[in-house]
Amino acid sequence: MICEKCKQRDATVHFKEVKNGIKSEKHLCEECAKGGQGIKVDFNIPFSVKDIFSSIMDVDIDNVFSKQSEEICPNCKSTYNRFKNVGRLGCHVCYDAFREQLFPLIKRIQGATQHTGKVPKRAGANIRIKNEIRELKERLNDAVEKEEFESAAGIRDEIKRLEKEI
Repeated sequence: MICEKCKQRDATVHFKEVKNGIKSEKHLCEECAKGGQGIKVDFNIPFSVKDIFSSIMDVDIDNVFSKQSEEICPNCKSTYNRFKNVGRLGCHVCYDAFREQLFPLIKRIQGATQHTGKVPKRAGANIRIKNEIRELKERLNDAVEKEEFESAAGIRDEIKRLEKEI
């Protein structure tokens, strides 16, 4: 893609902006992006996996990780510090070894700590129904805990209807 401004160099900076529900995009080369358009870009910003996790978790990651740096995976001897620098765990046992640190991060990124996977619409109708029943049972428990009994009754009826389909 060619820079929209100079029409000579490759566009390496891409901006997307939404104002009042109207989306606009700009594709500029680095020189034109530095030169104006009211856009300030610092191309010398180093970033790391640690910075990404820190921004996701909204915490001072150095303080959090300094307390956890002594934990070592019993299987591969990997540390949590290694994970924060590399962004990869050493082995499957690391998930258990660093469970307390990983679960809030996983929940924040994926919205849940349990992977349920996807089921194609054409196949696995029973699996989809069972997954839906499982989710409804969780919602039912929440509704009962909050003493929202009318909502709980509706969820219960939906569970019964789905159980008949299996």
